[in-house]
Amino acid sequence: MEEPDSRNTPAMASSRNTPSPPPAEVAETTRPVDAPRTNPPPDDSETIAPLPDGGGGGGDPPPAAAGRKRRRRKKQFPGMVPTACLRVLRPSSARSASVVYNEKLLDELIQMQINDAGPRRRGRGRPPSSSLRLARELDVEALIAMAVGFPIDSLTEEEIEANVVPVMGGVAQSNYIVVRNHILARWRSNPSVWVTEAHAMESIRSEHRALVSTAYAFLLDHGFINFGLASAVIAAPRRRPPSLPAPTVLIVGAGVAGLAAARHLLSLGFKVAILEGRGRPGGRVFTKKMECCASSTTPGVVAAADLGGSVLTGINGNPFGVLARQLGFPLHKIRDLCPLYLPDGRPVDTVIDSHLEATFNQLLDKVCKLRQAVIDELRSVDVSLGTALEAFRRAYGFANSSEERMLLNWHLANLEYANAAPLSDLSMVYWDQDDPYEMGGDHCFIPGGNGHFIRALAENIPIFYGRTVTRIQYGCDGVMVYANGQVFRGDMALCTVSLGVLKKGCIEFVPELPQQKQEAIKRLGFGLLNKVLMLFPHDFWGGGIDTFGHLTEDPSDRGEFFLFYSYSSVSGGPLLVALVAGEAAIKFENTSPIKHVERVLGVLRGIFAPKGIEVPEPLQVICTRWGSDKFTYGSYSYVAVGSSGDDYDILAESVGDGRVFFAGEATNRRYPATMHGALLSGFREAANIARVARRRSTIPVMDKVDVMEDPLNLDYLFQTPDFSFGSFSVLYDPYSSGSDSTSLVQVGIGDKNLGSASLFLYCLIPKKNVMDLAEIADDDNRLSMLYRSFGTKLVGRNGLGSAGESLVARIKVARTANLKT
Repeated sequence: MEEPDSRNTPAMASSRNTPSPPPAEVAETTRPVDAPRTNPPPDDSETIAPLPDGGGGGGDPPPAAAGRKRRRRKKQFPGMVPTACLRVLRPSSARSASVVYNEKLLDELIQMQINDAGPRRRGRGRPPSSSLRLARELDVEALIAMAVGFPIDSLTEEEIEANVVPVMGGVAQSNYIVVRNHILARWRSNPSVWVTEAHAMESIRSEHRALVSTAYAFLLDHGFINFGLASAVIAAPRRRPPSLPAPTVLIVGAGVAGLAAARHLLSLGFKVAILEGRGRPGGRVFTKKMECCASSTTPGVVAAADLGGSVLTGINGNPFGVLARQLGFPLHKIRDLCPLYLPDGRPVDTVIDSHLEATFNQLLDKVCKLRQAVIDELRSVDVSLGTALEAFRRAYGFANSSEERMLLNWHLANLEYANAAPLSDLSMVYWDQDDPYEMGGDHCFIPGGNGHFIRALAENIPIFYGRTVTRIQYGCDGVMVYANGQVFRGDMALCTVSLGVLKKGCIEFVPELPQQKQEAIKRLGFGLLNKVLMLFPHDFWGGGIDTFGHLTEDPSDRGEFFLFYSYSSVSGGPLLVALVAGEAAIKFENTSPIKHVERVLGVLRGIFAPKGIEVPEPLQVICTRWGSDKFTYGSYSYVAVGSSGDDYDILAESVGDGRVFFAGEATNRRYPATMHGALLSGFREAANIARVARRRSTIPVMDKVDVMEDPLNLDYLFQTPDFSFGSFSVLYDPYSSGSDSTSLVQVGIGDKNLGSASLFLYCLIPKKNVMDLAEIADDDNRLSMLYRSFGTKLVGRNGLGSAGESLVARIKVARTANLKT
């Protein structure tokens, strides 16, 4: 998954503890197919670098002072839930009205659940009373809910919108929160089973069944419980769709967000199809098999390499932790030790290292205090984080010696890695706006790579590979998605493409996206991180560490190969990965892979040769180029100068009165630039789509009333058209027979392969153009002629305008007269 910061030591407060999000992948050439496939073709299109020497192969408040990028921090939540409000649910308890959040305690609680172990009794004293046990139980459930992302003593915006309680505040809300936490904690204790309302009622008094039903429905709809890949979850019957026939949702992109949304929508009773431009699922999460066959001089080796996201950043509350438990995947905790080496190969002095780390933290503290002091002015004027850090460094005389300056640059490179952007592009005010929501716990690898997750998520999902979407057209009656000369029709669309693709304007939206959304797309940053993945004959660097760092003399190259990840303990082979961040990541894409391999080998030999360790030639090397990948154009999002967390929310808003929705890491304000942020955004939008579909399902009831009042409604008129061909039906003007007379054309929308509900769009064209359309074979060609040759766009029933309504009225008069005669 996402990459953690290099030196993930809990005692340290610098950006070394900060996980960074998923990098991107090399550009690929996708393979077109003619039918949806649940098992993608093998992908062998990555760029394999030839080896040298003939080798083979806006308005939100800023974060609290002293913020760090994804730094773990202590938090206090006074007055979690007043005990007086709990007595209606369970036996009363005597406990403090305030609870101090202890991250270590939460780690232990979550770990206890991961290990499926009960709490251990210590000592031989009297067992705690029932009220004390209840108090502890409630606290544990509250902490688990908080780890998932729920506030301790209030409702989320989604809960407020769902009207989970009739009145905000008071006993009803407090009781709801307790019930919600209980259901959530119960399922999290064993996510391999399907928790039911009846299970939740076992611990709640019967008079509060309505609360249980409300909380259970909310958690189920929004993907907080009973989600994932456990057998019980997959085997669960689908819920009744919000309307019949079931609405069809077209999802653009089979990345993490798209796959999560598809699975959840299917469970909610929708019909779903994913359009994916690549020949595989996963998007920026991609595990590539690297291997070299045995020869007379080298043994055969193989390794699973994550070209994109590779680290689970914070296991507590992380939905990927749940998936790992359900699938039985072991987790490998990334070890804390991360030695640093000078350009000449000497290890950095630990005293200087500690001093510089403290200095780096002081610089960040001073920047945070500055923005707190002048926040009113900074709401309208922003500067870059890099500018502010350098100004304070000079003002206070930090890092003046050569070695100190190199160390400081290493920390700055690590910060650029965490944000996928040069510090000169990061907003000083809002760069770490997501810090309060970060997930705690260890950072972990999944042995064998995150491709395990992708394959499991994509199984049995209808995916059309090799379909590069270029246009999304939406209106009051549905959507049309254009890809590779085909038109896919549905009731709603979910766009999960990367922010980089949106910035490039690769997809035309008709009508155009609202101006506010277009501006948010421009303001938010979309950065770059690249990798050099090297498979060696053996693990020459040793298996005792997972990371080590390298310092550079040139500040402009500080992000080049500044951090190495050892995957030998989890990939199945001796795999070493060098990271390239900041400005170096941008220059990386314009340089020959051969030069990259030569340079990185020079760095490694500079580190290990003084130790008497020979660095062999790699057997295979892959260099990623995510910035050149036409399906991503970068790695992950960041808050650029002039942007804020508000832009994530704007990007997440639907358009077209609930016709087109948006998901992906760049739409998740709390967890941007992370794999779990993408997954959660998919669940979020599936719930939003269901909510809109339920609201829209009430509209046909009104239509039925109209039909009774007006027997000559438009649907009835087109039951006996004057002319029809393919999906086109035509009504002529009964009072004008000339070739230039206006005709009303109805086009039936509904792909048989997708089982879409009936959907009709309309247009007005001259009678002579109707004849031209009838002579053309195939509806797609007719639609093309309609748009390109005639300049006519299809509209919904309410978009015909005065000319259309006048024609309909004339047709009704003529039909009524015919009925009377």
